[in-house]
Amino acid sequence: MAIAIKLDELLHERRMTLTELAERVDITLANLSILKTGKARAIRFSTLEAICGALDCQPGDILEFVPESISGSEQLRKASRQRSSA
Repeated sequence: MAIAIKLDELLHERRMTLTELAERVDITLANLSILKTGKARAIRFSTLEAICGALDCQPGDILEFVPESISGSEQLRKASRQRSSA
């Protein structure tokens, strides 16, 4: 996947559950879960705007471009290093 979804990290930082976010954004838990797991093929700007509003963040805090040439294990290491330095 070329776009990594960092929703779990933001939810953890905000001490918010996926269910609570779904209620605040008025999106089904199933659709939010699809987004969180990276299985979504698209996201509406209105949905992204609502999520950013609920989490008090920027779109770049949720979405990250990861070049496809990086393997899955390298992606995990990179994400881990970024979280450690934050």
